[in-house]
Amino acid sequence: MTTEKNIRTDWSLDEIKEIYNQPLMDLVYQAATIHRTWHKASEVQVCTLLSVKTGGCPEDCSYCGQAARYHTDIKVKALMSRDEVVSIASRAKAAGSSRFCMAAAWREVRDNKDFDRIIEMVQGVNELGLEVCCTLGMLTENQAKRLQEAGLYAYNHNLDSSENYYDEIITTRTYGDRLNTINHVRKAGITVCSGGIIGLGESHQDRIGMLFTLSTMPKHPESVPVNALARVKGTPLGDLPKTDTWEMVRMIATARILMPASIVRLSAGRAEMTEEEQAWCFMAGANSIFTSESETLLVTPNPGLQQDKKMFETLGLRPMNREKTPAAL
Repeated sequence: MTTEKNIRTDWSLDEIKEIYNQPLMDLVYQAATIHRTWHKASEVQVCTLLSVKTGGCPEDCSYCGQAARYHTDIKVKALMSRDEVVSIASRAKAAGSSRFCMAAAWREVRDNKDFDRIIEMVQGVNELGLEVCCTLGMLTENQAKRLQEAGLYAYNHNLDSSENYYDEIITTRTYGDRLNTINHVRKAGITVCSGGIIGLGESHQDRIGMLFTLSTMPKHPESVPVNALARVKGTPLGDLPKTDTWEMVRMIATARILMPASIVRLSAGRAEMTEEEQAWCFMAGANSIFTSESETLLVTPNPGLQQDKKMFETLGLRPMNREKTPAAL
C-alpha cells in the first residue's frame, strides 16, 4: 500500500475490484491511512442543500419522489425568490456550512426567466463567501458558462449508477447525457460534484463500474457524493430494503482510495444511520455531510443541525473552514 500524494486516472476494473473486495477492516485501514495523508481527519465540510424548486419533474428516475408521474406525498413548490434563498444561505453559513447547494427539479435548464433568477441566486450566495453549488439537470456549454460568470463554484450531476445498470432506473435521459453535462461544466471552469446511489438493486459489479467511470475521468470530480437510497413511498423503488451501512462504508472507502484528493460526501441515508454507523463512514474517508435547517435533504428526512453538532462533539470533529473570496462579477 502506498500513501504517496499521487493521483491516478488510469485505474483498471480489475484493480478497483481487488480494492473493493478486500476484507472490510483492511479496506477501511487503507482508506483511513490515505485519508490522513491528503486531508485533516478531524475536519468535515458541512454543506447545506436547499430545494429551490420542488416536484413536478418530467423524468422517470425510479428512486425520486419529485417525478411527476409517481403518486407520492411530495408537494410541488414553485421556484423560490432570490431574497428568500440568500437569507437561508446566510443562516446556513452562520450555522457552520461552507457550501450551499441549490437544487431545482428540472430535466434540463432552459434559457428563460427562471434561469435568470437562478443566476441572481448564485450571485447573491457567492457574495456571502460560500462555495456555491447547483444541481439543475442537464446544461449546455453556454449555460454552464453563464453560471460560472455568476460565481458558481460547483455543479452537481450524479451518475447514479454504472452505465450497464443505468437503463434499469432511468429511461428519460442517457448515461451519455450525464457525461456531456459534466464535460460542459469542466469546460466552463466549474468544479464537478458527481457520485451515485447504492441500494437501487444494483450488483457489486455495478458499484465498481460507477467508481471506474468516476476515477478514470481526465480529472477526478472534486466532490463525490455517496448516497444510500432514500426510499420514497409511491416510487418504483420505495419498497426496497434499507441499504446496509457496511455497504456504504465499503463504497466510501473505495472511493477514498481511488480519488484521494476529492471530498467524499456522506449524503442521503444518514437519517437511518446511528452515530456509530456514521463514525465508521468518517473513518473510511468521508469528509463532508449535507445538512438542512428543515431536517430534510431535498424531500427526504435528514438529521437536524443540533443532532449533527452533538455528533461532531462526540467524535471530535469540526466543520471544515473553506470560506472563499467571492468571485468577481
